[in-house]
Amino acid sequence: MSFSTLPQFQSFLLQNKLIEAAQLEDCLIAIQGQMPGIDTLIGEFERRHLLTPYQIAKLKKRESDGLRLGPYKLLYRNASGSFARVFRGCSVEDGAMVGIKMLRQRWAENPHTVNLFRREGELGKRLKHKNIVPIYEVGSDGNQHYITMEFVEGGNFRELLKIRKKFSPDEAMRYLLDIAEGLEYALKLGLTHRDMKLTNVLLSAQGVAKLVDFGLAGQDAGSSGDPEEVDRAVEYATLERSTNAPDNDPRSDLYFLGALVYELLTGLPPYPPTKNIAERKQATRYRHIRPIRQVDPTLPPAVVAVIDRLMEIHPQSRYQTPTELIEDLRPIVGERSATPERGAGPERSTEAPTAPIVRAPAVPTVLCVENRLKQQDSLREYFTKHGYRVLLLRDVDRAIKRVETEPPTAILLMADSLGEDEDALSAYKRAIVCCKKSGTALVVVLAKKHRDIKSQFVDTPECRVLAEHPVTLRNIRVALEELRPKASKSDTE
Repeated sequence: MSFSTLPQFQSFLLQNKLIEAAQLEDCLIAIQGQMPGIDTLIGEFERRHLLTPYQIAKLKKRESDGLRLGPYKLLYRNASGSFARVFRGCSVEDGAMVGIKMLRQRWAENPHTVNLFRREGELGKRLKHKNIVPIYEVGSDGNQHYITMEFVEGGNFRELLKIRKKFSPDEAMRYLLDIAEGLEYALKLGLTHRDMKLTNVLLSAQGVAKLVDFGLAGQDAGSSGDPEEVDRAVEYATLERSTNAPDNDPRSDLYFLGALVYELLTGLPPYPPTKNIAERKQATRYRHIRPIRQVDPTLPPAVVAVIDRLMEIHPQSRYQTPTELIEDLRPIVGERSATPERGAGPERSTEAPTAPIVRAPAVPTVLCVENRLKQQDSLREYFTKHGYRVLLLRDVDRAIKRVETEPPTAILLMADSLGEDEDALSAYKRAIVCCKKSGTALVVVLAKKHRDIKSQFVDTPECRVLAEHPVTLRNIRVALEELRPKASKSDTE
């Protein structure tokens, strides 16, 4: 549906459920007396943070495509490649957040490419494991093809590495174990990943590494007629052909998993990154790797031994299966108990030391309750920068339920989400009770509109109330840290 007049624009917004009727009515009242028009109304939406910057930019350009896909509103574009784009979406039916992978339009008329894309989604729906991002739906809306999946709040490892620079051995080994368990599960179903890289591993707000994008599973570069698929698999094909390994060798996933964790540990890729196909086809690129112990001599010997074995150029010298890797990792991360299935079979010996590394404290998680989209972005950016994982909800009731089932380190109630006096006080009291039971820290930020009742909001051992204005993000972080006396400064500095 296109729009060129204000009535058409209003109909478009309501029909696509981009704005609620009550919100639209409030905005129309607010702009009375101003120059009537679409841009004026968009400006009011922007001022009230009712739409995301992505949506605002689309509407200002009078673009109706890319705002709605099936039963989902598109909120943000998270990633973009030559094959597909990934969005953060929201169900118009129940408000649930999802990740949406949408095939780019230039491929939508190619039946072969569409079939590959749908194959990826249908294959992904078979994978039900805690370390694999679940696929919910494979759908189409006109000639737009999409896959919906769990929206993982924490981001991918490339994004996190830009912020963190590198990860501690304790963290990297825990995440390596997560990934290995995901690969082990997939391999039992006869599937390999074939595209192991930083952007294809996501870290949830609970600190769990999850594999995404099994689009090349079970394929090799020679079997696909699609240039994009060949491009994505070229590293795997080069490694296998130069070492006389079979196509679709499960050990190839382990080599590139080693390369991924090498970069997590050192902040440096093991081989020079390049988009040049000819360079990526050079076998020497994967053979001449600087040993990780030379890059960082402080790494524990057990960690070095695991990375060295993962990145053995000869597949016979590498770990042969994810299960073998898991057996070596469990003692390192201090989880010595193996399942009966993993404990079966002959024991393997290794000369590498296997003394447990002291497990690092979990990265703290803050659940922010804020219904203004621009403020959500600011909270996410700031607290991620300072070492927190960030969860965002717009509704206090949903946040309290989340604390009851999966307690975060802290919950932050922002003023605008609290409502007026009576609602704000009720939300505060319920949050206090919930946080006391779960041991969750609570920070409440009041607005000027709450000045008549602020005396009823009091600090407790679990709670800090910020009522003096202006309240800065640093003020909030300091309050959170005061409620987390056992956390080390390195967690958040």
